[in-house]
Amino acid sequence: MPTPQPTPQPTSHRIRVVDAFTDRPFTGNPAGVLLLDAFPDHAWLQAVAMEVNHAETAFAHPLPADGDADWALRWFTPTTEVDLCGHATLATAHVLHSTGTASGPVRFATRSGVLTAVAHADGSLTLDFPTAPLTATGIPDGIAEALGAEPLCAYDTGPRCGDLLVELADEKTVRALTPDHKALVRHSGRGIIATALAEDPARGYDYVSRGFFPRVGIDEDPVTGSAHTALAPFWSERLGRAELTGLQASARTGLVRTGLRSERTLLTGRAVTVIEGDLLA
Repeated sequence: MPTPQPTPQPTSHRIRVVDAFTDRPFTGNPAGVLLLDAFPDHAWLQAVAMEVNHAETAFAHPLPADGDADWALRWFTPTTEVDLCGHATLATAHVLHSTGTASGPVRFATRSGVLTAVAHADGSLTLDFPTAPLTATGIPDGIAEALGAEPLCAYDTGPRCGDLLVELADEKTVRALTPDHKALVRHSGRGIIATALAEDPARGYDYVSRGFFPRVGIDEDPVTGSAHTALAPFWSERLGRAELTGLQASARTGLVRTGLRSERTLLTGRAVTVIEGDLLA
C-alpha cells in the first residue's frame, strides 16, 4: 500500500487583539495586530481584516536597518485600506515593546509618511502624527438631520483624513447622538467627528468627541487617534493650551492626551493586549 502523505498544514501567523487608548481590557478601541516577515498580497490582508472585524487591523514587517524607518505599517478596516490610523499604530507599538521585539523609538513607514512611536517608563506611548489642516466650511445641508443635532460650526480636516469636524452645543448633546449612518455617508470623505467642550474639566478631560465612519464600514469608532490630529488644533486654539486631554465618548470610551506642535500632533495613550493566538491561514 502507498505510504499515506501528511496533510499540508496551513501557515500560522501570530495575531493579537489590543485595546488601545486605555489601560483596562474591554474598553478603548480594539485593533488586530500581525507582525509579518513581508506583506502578502492585498486580498489576503483585506480578508484577514474582515475576519478580525475590528475597526482596524494593523500589519507590520521589519525594514532594513539602514533606512528612514524601522517597520512598514498598513491599516485595514473590514472593508478597505486606510491612509492613517492612530489606535492601530498605538496597538502595534505596544506589541513591539511588550514582546521585546523593539526598544526605544520606533519609526513606521506608512501611507502618511514616517510616523514615530515612543514608549515611556509609565507604560504609556506617544505617537508623532501630522496635524490635520482645518478649513472652516459652511454647515452642509442635511447634516443636522443626519447627525441628530444642529452643529455650531463645521471644518474640513484635509485630504489625509477626509473627515468633517462639527462642534455641538455641549457634552450632553454629543453623548446623546443617535445618527442616521446611511445619511452621514453623504457628508464626508471618511467620516464625521462631533465634539464639544467638557462639561466639567475636573473629570480629567478637556473636550469630548464621537466619530462616525460608515463610509469605510465603521458606524461608530470607539476611539479614533487620527481624529485627534484635528481635535487638537481645534481645541488648543480655543482653550489657549497646547497640552489637552480628549475623551471619546463611545460605549467603550477612551482617553487621548494631545500635544500640539505646529505641523505635528503628539497623541499619548496606553494599550493592553487582550487576545493572543494563531491565525491559521
